[in-house]
Amino acid sequence: MEFLDILKAIILGMVEGLTEFAPVSSTGHMIIVDDMWLQSNEFLGKYAANTFKVVIQLGSILAVVIIFRNRFVEMLGLDGKKTERTEGRLKLTTVIVGLIPAGVLGVLFEDFIDEHLFSLSTVLIGLVVGAIFMIIADVFRKKTPSVESVDQISYKQAFTVGLIQCFSLWPGFSRSGATISGGVLLGMSHRAASDFTFIMAVPIMAGASLLSLVKNWEYFSVEALPFFIAGFITAFVFAIVSIRFFLKLINKIKLIPFAIYRIVIAALIFFIYF
Repeated sequence: MEFLDILKAIILGMVEGLTEFAPVSSTGHMIIVDDMWLQSNEFLGKYAANTFKVVIQLGSILAVVIIFRNRFVEMLGLDGKKTERTEGRLKLTTVIVGLIPAGVLGVLFEDFIDEHLFSLSTVLIGLVVGAIFMIIADVFRKKTPSVESVDQISYKQAFTVGLIQCFSLWPGFSRSGATISGGVLLGMSHRAASDFTFIMAVPIMAGASLLSLVKNWEYFSVEALPFFIAGFITAFVFAIVSIRFFLKLINKIKLIPFAIYRIVIAALIFFIYF
């Protein structure tokens, strides 16, 4: 494998890490950057290229686990403690309730989505419609959120956010864009909605990624291993930076700037390629 191929892996890892948890659609950016420019299919093959995208997504998931490690330790009861403080914290069952809707639909329609919705045109639609939803969330949100912390999220709110997350099954809509916007409309602060979004991302993304890896394990090869490793490490590093920066920023700038970015990107790509 040539140095240029490794450089492409690093670029794709950067795109994944920077966009996976920002409400701009990592899937949309990956399709745009890879399908329109890097063309990893040409030197990896279609199935190996798809497997690579799963591998670098695992790098981003690992970043979330590192940043929210104390949360996961508490929710899983691995610290061996049960105090008044932990009793009032976010529960694992609340996260599971939020995962159910998109998890069920994702399993039922996985093949249809992979076959029919992963294209440049569908991504552009997702980018614009998702942006409009984000703008609506910011315009009609409660000025004083009733849920300031992720620990205050109820089962009903978690399930409703989970229903809204189903929109993100359309490539380009953005899972974080859907769930953060949904949370804000339900009365959560932007930070609380973001924290819940990132925590929910780990089991659903890890499960989907590992299932995809099992199905495509045969497409791993010794020759492609440096490509996979470079992309994984790059995605992990940039996701760490991106998540920390985003969480400090989101309560200040809200969602509209991200929505404007999505519309501008969609418009540029439309005029260039259509």
